[in-house]
Amino acid sequence: MNQARRYLLLGICAAVLLEGCAGRYFQDVAELPETPPRYAMDRLPVSEYWTGVVFNGGKIGFTHFVIKPSKQVKGHFEIESQAFMHFRFLMVDKRVSLISWDLVDRDLNLKRFSYDYDIDGSRLKLSGSFDGGTLTIARSSGGASTEEKADVQGGLYPGSAIYLYPLLHGLEIGRRYEYRIYDSEVQGISEVSQEVLAYQKSELFSGNAFKLRTRYQGQEINTWLDDKGLPVLEMALGGVLISGIENEEQAKRYLVESSLSKNENLLEFSLIKVTSPIDDPSSIRYMQIFLDGVPEGASIPDGACQQCRPEGKRISCRIRSAAPGTGPSLKAADRAPEIYLKPSYSVPSSSTEIRKTAKEIAAGSASQDGQIRAVLNWMEKNIAKEPVDVFTALDVLSKRKAECQGHAYLYAALARSLGIPTRIANGLVYSKEFKGFLYHAWAESFVKGEWITVDPTLNQMPADATHIKLVEGETLASLVPMVNLMGKIGIEIVEAR
Repeated sequence: MNQARRYLLLGICAAVLLEGCAGRYFQDVAELPETPPRYAMDRLPVSEYWTGVVFNGGKIGFTHFVIKPSKQVKGHFEIESQAFMHFRFLMVDKRVSLISWDLVDRDLNLKRFSYDYDIDGSRLKLSGSFDGGTLTIARSSGGASTEEKADVQGGLYPGSAIYLYPLLHGLEIGRRYEYRIYDSEVQGISEVSQEVLAYQKSELFSGNAFKLRTRYQGQEINTWLDDKGLPVLEMALGGVLISGIENEEQAKRYLVESSLSKNENLLEFSLIKVTSPIDDPSSIRYMQIFLDGVPEGASIPDGACQQCRPEGKRISCRIRSAAPGTGPSLKAADRAPEIYLKPSYSVPSSSTEIRKTAKEIAAGSASQDGQIRAVLNWMEKNIAKEPVDVFTALDVLSKRKAECQGHAYLYAALARSLGIPTRIANGLVYSKEFKGFLYHAWAESFVKGEWITVDPTLNQMPADATHIKLVEGETLASLVPMVNLMGKIGIEIVEAR
């Protein structure tokens, strides 16, 4: 995680999406280095640096990166990284930290790793090893621990190696690299492709730097690496997320400054305003909309409650809200409901605590829709609606509070333990308070031969028709396609009744 602010100009460009600034602020340098930079792990010119992080024009955090020879394993190296972010969302402070450690050999091959995430007080610990054929991953959060193994053929590198890999293999213009990393952000393996595009100068950093384009998980990141391999500037999300080199004092000063910040960076970026406000979104049973700005190649889910079709450069969607037994039966395109009875790390429906709680809640409810309503009523009374991020349903059950993703996790775990196939939906829902659509998570349960929408955060079954499903899934990796839509799409409401 390498993002930041160096000059006020960065913040200005972030606000207008730096894609438009690129032509004015970056110029190719005609005179290239006599020898393209290329270093060995034990001869890196820089082994430590700090960056700051800017999102949507406001500084939200900093990172610290260190590489050093391992004292434990001869001929190996340890990569330590810390990232801290603090921002406001819906008038609530959000704090995120990551402390990571990777053990690599002199060719950057991953050997062992340990990552410690803390999001609003919820902790997730990932640790594991790679022996050249088997990747072992241990997870621990909310009192639950799991371990899994996966066969991985070929090389594997840590996510922290993204800027080291081209530095070790040569920053020669035109060079292309493809490799795989273990990506702790999505807790899985990601394919990475990189290309050294140009040698440039800019008002945004000192000296000259090589422009490196990195693509993985559907994202495109542009980074400028100087002759020593320092990431002097980085842009992601079309320039909305920016980073650059800072000194330690500048980075740490942010901890004090951020406590005084009242800037709703994330809300401003994620809110999709509309010209036709909806006075009572919970009453909407049918909605027709046009989606604008959907990137080429992106797909919007189609199902029993939502039909979406391309119409020119826009996508037309018709969304309905229907009670169990009143809608069309399961479509052939939908996967077998039994898949959605299986437990997962985020939705541990086989947990003793989950099963016990679900049984107590549903006692006396004979029908599945009756059980769902009992679960929703129990959650409404017992789980607070607070913007607190969690990693699993057990976190929610323990803390008795969560944001929408956590409510969806817990509902899905309780429903699955009762034998009701349930999946997680992620997308947009209309907010009367903010007069637009905000990103949201809810669930879909299979009842009486059909999928119905269930929103445990809003205590709705079926959920109102302002719920626009963009992706499906409960893993972090499943959310990546939605990131590609953020800040890009617009919505026109054609009809809402």
